[in-house]
Amino acid sequence: MPNSAKACTDPIVGAILSGWRYDISSISPEMRTDYEQHLAECRGCQRRQTKARMLDVMLLLVTTLSIAAFLLAAVLLRRIEFFRDLPTVHMRLHQMPATVSLWAVVIAGLAVSTVMWILVAVATPAPVFLGEVVVRRLKIARRHA
Repeated sequence: MPNSAKACTDPIVGAILSGWRYDISSISPEMRTDYEQHLAECRGCQRRQTKARMLDVMLLLVTTLSIAAFLLAAVLLRRIEFFRDLPTVHMRLHQMPATVSLWAVVIAGLAVSTVMWILVAVATPAPVFLGEVVVRRLKIARRHA
């Protein structure tokens, strides 16, 4: 790939956008016009913005899958008789016995996964980005219908 395709057409605006991780959804409409124009013209910044949004969506997907895995574990603990005979796991930590309930592990994992999902959803523009993608897809589907 040639270097000109990766280079930013306006390094100052590109540096500002990269500092915001190419998210201009939260700035005022007056300020946004210059950045939107730059993103429309600069292939390098478009690629970097796409990579940043893909990373955001992947983080959201991973945390969603983690929540689903812990919910599945909870269903399995509830449904499978075998686990009723194995309610605890005994470990020796620093010469002290510790008992960890499988339910405690599932609940803790579900809580941590949910907190991580909320943090990703708040800290990244992924929900806004996904909402825009859905709206665009619906408009396209309506035109073809």
